[in-house]
Amino acid sequence: MERVKAFLKRKQVVISVQTYLIDALGAMAFGLFASLLIGTIFGTLGEKTGVVIFTTIAGYAKSATGAALGVSIAYALKAPTLVLFSAATVGIAGNELGGPVGALVATIIAAELGKIVSKETPVDILVTPGVTIISGILAAQFVGPGVSAFMTAFGNLVKTATVMQPLFMGILVSALIGIALTLPISSAAICIMLSLDGLAGGAATAGCCAQMVGFAVLSFCENKWGGLLAQGLGTSMLQMGNIVRNPKIWIPPTLASMVTGPLSTMVFHLENIPAGSGMGTCGLVGPIGIYTAMQGSGNSMMWPGILLICFVLPAVLTLFFGALCRKAGWIKEGDLKLDL
Repeated sequence: MERVKAFLKRKQVVISVQTYLIDALGAMAFGLFASLLIGTIFGTLGEKTGVVIFTTIAGYAKSATGAALGVSIAYALKAPTLVLFSAATVGIAGNELGGPVGALVATIIAAELGKIVSKETPVDILVTPGVTIISGILAAQFVGPGVSAFMTAFGNLVKTATVMQPLFMGILVSALIGIALTLPISSAAICIMLSLDGLAGGAATAGCCAQMVGFAVLSFCENKWGGLLAQGLGTSMLQMGNIVRNPKIWIPPTLASMVTGPLSTMVFHLENIPAGSGMGTCGLVGPIGIYTAMQGSGNSMMWPGILLICFVLPAVLTLFFGALCRKAGWIKEGDLKLDL
């Protein structure tokens, strides 16, 4: 047993929740942004401007989603070169057969097996990519359809519940997806895996915007304009270290999300596409996704909703709740300082 543990350690095969559900899932966000999400942005630009090159770029970017997922996940697992490149094929198969979750499962299995055999034989150039690709595609065929069906069914349950109970589900979806955005996992990947669109997608975006814009304005005194842009248009995940030191700084933006979520579902009836639901104001993907989902819907509340739910209310509400927390002594000067 000790020899096996030593071998796996030498091969950097670390079987843990941190490796597979945090590191790998977090890396998926980069793969998604470099393919599907950026493709969505260019697709919207091409549709509205009529510039053909934008539409062309969108098509190629979206078609590369599976490969980008495979490479990003394998990279997070510290795969050697041959395994990393072979993961592109595995990602394509996994995404085709089981969506992003299928790509995640297939690539994890393939990358770990590929790492185990890497440089262990004289014909490494054949064995390593062979093992990686064969195991990955078999895993995609075996696991992908079932996983995809489960995620789709669960996503449909959330979306149906949101339509039936827009107040309760607006609060729940907004708060949970917003929290996921700030945690070191990928809220974008979660929303895409669940195909979270419609009203549930709008509530998810509301929660993400509350976290990003909320932390940006709440920490403005400590981090100034650099912090405002880094968190408001980048990611609220930057505050994770400060949250570990003082979890109470998470209260203001989370309470803000619990207000903007039901406002999104019940007042403005905002909808989003899965690719934009879990992104918030990161690169303005969330608002662009709302526009993409709702264009031509005839909803006159779309633009006021985007302005208020994505930008104004997260800032105002977080500052209000933040002032109460500071007055109670829960948040002190320097608690939100970033090393920028």
